[in-house]
Amino acid sequence: MIERIILNARLITLDPAQPHASALAVAGGRIVAVGDDATIRALAGPQTAIDNAGGRPVIPGLTDAHIHWEGVAETLSEVDVFEVPSKDEALRRVAERVRTSRPGEWIVGRGWSQAYWADRAFPTAADLDAVALHNPVYLKAKSGHAAWVNTAALRAAGLSARTPDPPGGSIVRDASGQPTGLLLESSAMDLVYRCVPTLTPEQTADWMAQAQRQAWAAGLTGIHDFDDPSCLVALQILRERGELGLRVVKNINDPFIEHAHALGIRWGFGDEWLRIGGLKIFADGALGPRTASMIEPYEGEPGNTGIVVTDKEQMYELVSRASAAGIPSTIHAIGDRAVHDVLDVYESVRRDEAARGIPPQARRHRIEHVQLIHPDDAGRLGQLQIIASMQPIHATSDYEMAERYWGARARLSYNWRVQLEAGAVLAFGSDAPVEPFEPLKGIYAAVTRRRPDGSPGPDGWFPEQRLDIDTTLRAFTQGPAYAAGMERDLGMLAPGYLADLVVLDRDLTAIPPDEILETRVLGTMVGGVWRFRQFD
Repeated sequence: MIERIILNARLITLDPAQPHASALAVAGGRIVAVGDDATIRALAGPQTAIDNAGGRPVIPGLTDAHIHWEGVAETLSEVDVFEVPSKDEALRRVAERVRTSRPGEWIVGRGWSQAYWADRAFPTAADLDAVALHNPVYLKAKSGHAAWVNTAALRAAGLSARTPDPPGGSIVRDASGQPTGLLLESSAMDLVYRCVPTLTPEQTADWMAQAQRQAWAAGLTGIHDFDDPSCLVALQILRERGELGLRVVKNINDPFIEHAHALGIRWGFGDEWLRIGGLKIFADGALGPRTASMIEPYEGEPGNTGIVVTDKEQMYELVSRASAAGIPSTIHAIGDRAVHDVLDVYESVRRDEAARGIPPQARRHRIEHVQLIHPDDAGRLGQLQIIASMQPIHATSDYEMAERYWGARARLSYNWRVQLEAGAVLAFGSDAPVEPFEPLKGIYAAVTRRRPDGSPGPDGWFPEQRLDIDTTLRAFTQGPAYAAGMERDLGMLAPGYLADLVVLDRDLTAIPPDEILETRVLGTMVGGVWRFRQFD
């Protein structure tokens, strides 16, 4: 039985066999027919719901291929210091939270970046002590690769001058060796974060339900998550409640991969709502705290080439074993040294796979971010059939930092077109909560390489890397579908595909790029059900 029909639409199907149509029919959560209004209307039965799209454009559902979903949910309860323009503003917001908190209660927030402050200097525990003497404070940086904590937090975690740096991380110290309150990379950050009281899985699920409503309103129908197993627990609770309304690919961070191996879980385990993705590894840090691993030092910092979080030998062992167990890998690599090392690892693993008769399509390895690549490595993702999982909005947010710390090397940073022309599959996302998860903002960044205020100029930053709207839409639809092994289910409005779609107030393929940010999402359907709707 046909459950729902959409008529009078401008369908942008992304299906080469039928690029445009005006109507579609849905049954069992899937599209069963696409065509003109008369043909599709004739399929209606007495119980069929009929929606008139009013001539509005309809596109396939959008997927965020790199998101930290538990982190997104947690931000709804935390102090918001996202891109605050000054340290003083961050401190003001912390002080506000302190006034409504009990003495000793932890204050948690995220989103600060010293790059937005006039002096660009890293903050210290003493700064926070001035407004939060009796409350431990933990503020994660926008990049997610640094934390700013106060003395009460350092004391609660037992950190002192005698505490050694953990592998792959750094406790920033003053001249006397005392911690300054800045922690670089997760192994150092976790020394304090492990003391922060955690939400129960049920509480996390409650916040996820609220975040999910925001995601639908932004046009998202799917996500690829990179948080810890606690995120998977909360997602399962949402599903048990009958509230999960996003397609979720759950990647496995490397500290937990042994459990997956012990259980015999392989890539794609699950179903069309919640399924296992790949092994997630960190090769290096990030640009903001200058911990991304570099071949040559950062500009003006001759002794700094970043931090290697996982060395090549360990990466190879992890990736090789996962591949043999039926799990591809997805590796965070931002600096050109990290990208080079990851490509070397994948090249070795591809040889091993070929020797076992495993084709590249069976192990859909990814590199997350690929923010800077050496010219000698520029074509290697395509050659090795590695997915380039990238976040266009990072380029426009970070371009000033990239020019400042990478100098002339920045020409090959955020290099989507280089990867596309080399034959790599693009899968776009946001890295939320590092950046907003609204895909229209990412689409605008990919097409214009400009910020919403127009900077750095009308042609954008390194305009040769700009993409056209069709390519960009596919990178938010078909690229993530391929990365998930769901290219026969997602990424097109075509018969047999899941009924995931977005109604917009204007046609992205026909408007000037400057209008992309003015575009409104009017409806989001997932599995044939309207999850968000603002049109009659």
